[in-house]
Amino acid sequence: MKKKLFSLGFVIVTALSLSLTGCGSGNNNTNASATNEPAASAKPDNSGGNAAATTEPAAAGGADISGKITFLTNRTDMIGKEYDEYVKRFNEKYPNIKVEFEASQTDYNQQAKVRMASGELPDIMFIPTVPNSDLTKYFAPLDDLGLNDQITFKDFKSYDGKLYGITTGNSTSGIVYNKKAFADAGITEVPKTWDEFLAACEKLKAKGIIPLASNFKDKWPLNNWVYDMPRVIEGKAEFPNEKLNQEAPFTMDNGYGKAFSLLRELNEKGYLEKDINSTNWEQSKKDIAAGKFGMYFLGNWVINQVINAGTTSDNVGFFPLPYDNSGTTTAALSPDFFYAVSKDSKNVDAAKAFVKWMIEESGYEDFAGFLSPLKGKESKLPQIQEFQATGVQLQEATPDEAKVTEIGNKAQVDLPAMLQEFVLAKDPQSVLEKWNKAWAKSKKDLGY
Repeated sequence: MKKKLFSLGFVIVTALSLSLTGCGSGNNNTNASATNEPAASAKPDNSGGNAAATTEPAAAGGADISGKITFLTNRTDMIGKEYDEYVKRFNEKYPNIKVEFEASQTDYNQQAKVRMASGELPDIMFIPTVPNSDLTKYFAPLDDLGLNDQITFKDFKSYDGKLYGITTGNSTSGIVYNKKAFADAGITEVPKTWDEFLAACEKLKAKGIIPLASNFKDKWPLNNWVYDMPRVIEGKAEFPNEKLNQEAPFTMDNGYGKAFSLLRELNEKGYLEKDINSTNWEQSKKDIAAGKFGMYFLGNWVINQVINAGTTSDNVGFFPLPYDNSGTTTAALSPDFFYAVSKDSKNVDAAKAFVKWMIEESGYEDFAGFLSPLKGKESKLPQIQEFQATGVQLQEATPDEAKVTEIGNKAQVDLPAMLQEFVLAKDPQSVLEKWNKAWAKSKKDLGY
């Protein structure tokens, strides 16, 4: 697959014809919530086909469409608040549709799978980590919404020429930082090289500010280091799939080793939490907001969470992580959870109407801190505008090939856990060798 890089200052003109699971086959973690990790850390499933051509939208009606629908959502924090405001606005256009929200449990992915297995699906939900070949069993095609030519990542949840899922929004990874902490430390410009980044960390440390909150113990906050950074460093969106033809895919001199070494260096220089084995995710947001920590390396989805943890929007900034000294930066672009409509819904048209409205008119992407799922729609978030102004290029996500996922599952490859071992090991090379051995054995056992 050809590498695709995009300037954030310009319109994203195309989406890759691929398939993704929300926090899917790469890390099997989809419990996104207002206070947990987003699906945007995902690695996708590659069993889908190209989405069908756009047809007339089924949800063009308004007063003609009626019915009661239920939406199972991970955003429990929005129930009774923002969702109520959305429904009020939605009902101005669709007065005869009643929308109710069902709060997910802690592990959205597992709960969704249980519901799918029982055949008791809500009308609208997010697609959990299932092969794209299973989409037809549970969900209705969405090609009739008239959005196929407008949405990004349009084929990530497609199968056999039909579209079954539409991304709720997109994320990129970068440095979310406290501007006052930077000013207090005498940092007058955001770093543009790795050396400048280390220098900024040293200034923060000297001021008594912990430079970077890693949330190392929780593991999932390391996702950007292991899923985004290796392919960005390599300059190849398809880099993770090259493992299929390798016996030893984890080396010190490729994207994995180089990405892992960045975090190891930060830890060795004392730029992470004092005890990285006792971190606390919820507290870290408050500490970033208060300036006790200077930075996160996470997705743009966390920006609003930091603001809501106790600071103002103008005190929170966002810039791409300069992972080398070239002076130019690239950042990963990935979709978050995908909306889907149950094929057995009694009110499919009503459910589709709500999905279409959420994509086009709700403004959810700005509330959630995402880039729009619609091509060319500019973000209203000043932090993303700041990010764009750096001239960073975006590298669109590509999916893990099915065989790569199969080998990784058999070898029990857990990239965030591998990074934890690598950072703490006396000999990081031995960690890579251990996982290479497991990879090679599983690859051989599967006949690949």
